[in-house]
Amino acid sequence: MKRDELGDLAAFLAVAEEQSFTRAAARIGTSQSSLSHTVRRLEERLGVRLLTRTTRKVSTTKPGELLQETLGPAFEDIRQRLDTLNEFRERPAGNLRITSSKHAAQTILLPAITRLMRDYPDINIEVAVDQKLTDIVAERYDAGVRLGEQVEKDMIAVRIGPETRMAVFGSPDYFKDKPVPETPYDLTDHICINLRLPTLGGLYAWEFERDGRPLNVRVTGQFTCNDVELIIRSAEEGLGLACLPQEHIGDRVNSGKLIRVLEDWCPPFPGYHLYYPSRRQSSPAFDLLVNALRYRG
Repeated sequence: MKRDELGDLAAFLAVAEEQSFTRAAARIGTSQSSLSHTVRRLEERLGVRLLTRTTRKVSTTKPGELLQETLGPAFEDIRQRLDTLNEFRERPAGNLRITSSKHAAQTILLPAITRLMRDYPDINIEVAVDQKLTDIVAERYDAGVRLGEQVEKDMIAVRIGPETRMAVFGSPDYFKDKPVPETPYDLTDHICINLRLPTLGGLYAWEFERDGRPLNVRVTGQFTCNDVELIIRSAEEGLGLACLPQEHIGDRVNSGKLIRVLEDWCPPFPGYHLYYPSRRQSSPAFDLLVNALRYRG
């Protein structure tokens, strides 16, 4: 295979994955017109149409889909094998892409990778903050950070934070004329703030457990939101009770801004984990990242 033919295949793969000439051109560092010419040249050489272009979207034809399915794993394997060559360098180097929820990125990921990048200036790290459960294989991430119970069973999961609990809370103003709930069943008499889940778009059912028996409660109220910080602020304003992992509310309970209830109905569960595919080939840079994040509490 000639050198330019390999480059043409890489260009096509970028367009197929991004479903956009504009985004693909930015990704591989070329112009949109040059990329379009490259893909057209590949189609002419192969004698088949690989992409269908419309004003809104670029999609693969059947031959294009088959070619993408072949090239994707092959180029990913090449990228991982190139990363392993870094072990022969005097200093670890390489590019790492991680997807993470906002809170984990701020409180756990950023402090660890800041120290790592200062110690190893040839390691470059990209963090994509996203609340939904990203498919790290399909989106070509090296790893992801999520709560332990959200990690798929076929992934390797490394604990990077302590156990956590759900916290049900409201403001002192809210409780001025509302009784403190003694059990989750009492929530039917309360105004609650719903969390809209980012991945499937449904409403989060508040999860409780006592004596080993789980209980999920569907709550109602005037306000629904998909942003954790806005939910906390709305609870502080007295719009209702909210339920979130306890680390999100920080010291607001100790400072008196919020009142926490139903604690004995909220048992601990696995906290944040770094997860990645079991078939991922290790590299010195990635090993350093795992070691920097590993929880030692």
